[in-house]
Amino acid sequence: MSGVRLFRMLAFSLAGVAALTTIGWWAARPAKPDAFYAPPTDLPQEPGALLRQAAFDRGVPPGARGWRILYGTTRHDGAPAVASAIVVVSRRPREEPRPLVAWTHGTTGFAPGCAPSLLEDPFANVPALGEAIDQGWVFVGTDYAGLGTAGPHAYLVGEGEARSALDSIRAVRQMKEFRLGDGAVVWGHSQGGHAALWTGILAPAYAPELSILGVAAIAPASDLGPLLEAVQGTMVGRIMSSFVLRSYGEAYPDVEPEGYVSGPTRWLARDLSGRCLAGRAALFSVVEALAVGRSVFRIPPTSGSFGERLGQNTPTRPLRQPLLIAQGLADDLVPPQIQASFVRRICSAGQVLEYRTYAERDHLSVLAPDSPFIAELIRWTEDRQAGRPAPGGCPPS
Repeated sequence: MSGVRLFRMLAFSLAGVAALTTIGWWAARPAKPDAFYAPPTDLPQEPGALLRQAAFDRGVPPGARGWRILYGTTRHDGAPAVASAIVVVSRRPREEPRPLVAWTHGTTGFAPGCAPSLLEDPFANVPALGEAIDQGWVFVGTDYAGLGTAGPHAYLVGEGEARSALDSIRAVRQMKEFRLGDGAVVWGHSQGGHAALWTGILAPAYAPELSILGVAAIAPASDLGPLLEAVQGTMVGRIMSSFVLRSYGEAYPDVEPEGYVSGPTRWLARDLSGRCLAGRAALFSVVEALAVGRSVFRIPPTSGSFGERLGQNTPTRPLRQPLLIAQGLADDLVPPQIQASFVRRICSAGQVLEYRTYAERDHLSVLAPDSPFIAELIRWTEDRQAGRPAPGGCPPS
């Protein structure tokens, strides 16, 4: 084979790889939100105002009805915003008021197209959804402001996430299709566990008229600084780091993401933050995360203004509501030792809580239908709805 022919074949192969890479990069872009998510021109100033609703059936369990809703909320700094949510309820009639479960979802991305209500599987990693619907409970799952609606999304910005959750509760109470009881129980996983903790923290000041009966935080992103440092060795950890860098850079004027990321990594981190961590499109993010190398950060994320903001968004302020924290002991994304240390820290500060751990369960399998946690979550929620006293205590130090 002549050198010229070999060169041509090599060039053709490289061009093919480049073309496939470009097609993959293009195909992995998030969906573009439709007109439902656009705010009205006369946006109400009252947080929690129900702006519109529409039937929603993708992934809704059999025997249930679903809607997506758009409602007014505020960002962490008080600026007005809009957010979307999914609402699900059983079709079976019920004379008495229905209990409410408010769900705060785990990481799906930072871009507007990464809202669960836009994804192929909008209820991915929601524990016990079928059981909740069978119980006659109403489910409301916020997308958070900036997912679905215009950004930025307050990824791991506690007050921003919590305001979206609390205002989803306010909004669903304005729907005419069912009658709700007085209280709500909050469930959240991973990023949503962080959001659930902050929802309990913020509720008395931001939404004092709401009765939050309890908060269940499952594998929550709790002690943010040590957590970010610990997960840099994982692909998902590097992807999450790109989200939080982008989020804090948009939320806080004193945080300059460029100072924490080296030049060659900067473009990859920026591109990662524009993609969803959900569905088949996430495979392209995995490839980019591998290209990043060991860590997104060139200096410790706990240093400087970024580290200070991580500390401010660590949910150590007290919750008045009964609190359950659940953790799989095989979790490599939220390491159990970091969670246990966080629990001891808030317990020593006076927080009353239940801490339940699950051997051989990782970050996602703790939510699986065969997980012992599922039945325990339903019983715990029933107890909160019935007003039964919540047991509490601290793990041994």
